[in-house]
Amino acid sequence: MSVTELLPNLQKLSRADKFLVMQFLVADLSKEEGIENLSESFQNNAVYPVWSPYDSHQAAHQLMQLLEEDSVSSAG
Repeated sequence: MSVTELLPNLQKLSRADKFLVMQFLVADLSKEEGIENLSESFQNNAVYPVWSPYDSHQAAHQLMQLLEEDSVSSAG
């Protein structure tokens, strides 16, 4: 079955079934990449830190500089 045949059928699935398909695909891809125990990589109810620019004043300052430089180069 080709992707063009598969996509309309996937759209018809329920939300829960779509998640199961995603879970299957991620597990299958992880096996291809050599990550055998993907489910053991993450633990339920664990907290995993994710970096965010929130309260990062240095990132805000750098972004403002880039925007100002872009504004000057666009105007000139």
